[in-house]
Amino acid sequence: MDSNNNNPVIYGLEFQARALSAQNAETDIVRFLVGTQSLKLANNQVHLVELNDETNTLRTQVYHHTVGEIWSLEASTTDADKLITSYSTLNDEGMCVMKGALWRLPDISQNDGVIRNDMENSLEKLADLDTTPYGNELKTIVYHPVDGGKAMAVVDNKFVLLSLDEASPQVSTVGTLAGKGQPRFTTGKWNPHNGCNQFVTLNENNIRGWDLRSPSEEAWTILSAHSQIIRDLDFNINKQYILATCGDDGYMKFWDIRSPSAPLACRMEHSHWVWKIRINRFHDQLVLTSSSDSRVILSSIPSVSSEPYGENISLENSVSDKKVMDDGVIGKYEEHEDSVYAVEWSSADPWTFASLSYDGRLVINKVPRKYKYKILL
Repeated sequence: MDSNNNNPVIYGLEFQARALSAQNAETDIVRFLVGTQSLKLANNQVHLVELNDETNTLRTQVYHHTVGEIWSLEASTTDADKLITSYSTLNDEGMCVMKGALWRLPDISQNDGVIRNDMENSLEKLADLDTTPYGNELKTIVYHPVDGGKAMAVVDNKFVLLSLDEASPQVSTVGTLAGKGQPRFTTGKWNPHNGCNQFVTLNENNIRGWDLRSPSEEAWTILSAHSQIIRDLDFNINKQYILATCGDDGYMKFWDIRSPSAPLACRMEHSHWVWKIRINRFHDQLVLTSSSDSRVILSSIPSVSSEPYGENISLENSVSDKKVMDDGVIGKYEEHEDSVYAVEWSSADPWTFASLSYDGRLVINKVPRKYKYKILL
């Protein structure tokens, strides 16, 4: 950690966890949501964690999620009190099944910061998001980037577009990956550009883009993008066509989906599987990765960002003292002792991020001040 930076803030959960989301629709207060994975299904919880920037302290609230252990969680992009969970539970035959649900948080304005353990803190279920007609292995359900009334479920070898009518959610589009050996998706994400008409999926070490206006065929593919399974992807919201991926080979890679024959940049900063990659929405040279090596790494990758780089910035600033930041690591965060399954940027503060390890440790950190000033000045 940089000596001039704020100290990390650590929050310990009672149960194991791997699901983390910024409260995406909240743009004034730094808040994150965490979902637990207790084997005692009725004990599972959603934690709302709020950072007070002035005191560097946390305000927290726990909500009961008694239906099962949470494998993925995503806060609404438009409504601060709504979220979706994908969770495992037991059916009537005692078999483990994956389900999804749309929830509403109780009125958080009434929260006085005290954790309560009564049933008043249960989440309000607005709707079940039943994907079982399309497969058994529900991987995630992700909100549309700008339309809070839509979400995409990734299940088995299908992606399923849901209309989130609270009374009765409807399926409007289904796309299928056909092939030998019954290939299955590992996750998926919306492309935020071009009217959000494209959804991108991962299966094994392949990346596929699908145009929802004609979902029966792939719009583009990057085959064998990594040498092992790809775990996550993220788009640069400020620069069209730029995609980042990470995987079990320890690499993070950056692609231009218009010319996918080779990555724009490759970096290997972790010693084990890389589970998550996140590009900063405001300063897109900043990239976070988290790994099974128990570390979170903050990199600066201006060469693939929307910022001027190389000769252009050198000419523009030839009479100033500004120096070009080269691609490289600018922060290593080692507060975790277990696999770090998730990392997310705050939706309210571009310099704040949270990471979550499987042992239930949530850590909130900030970009080192000296790099913040380099970017701003």
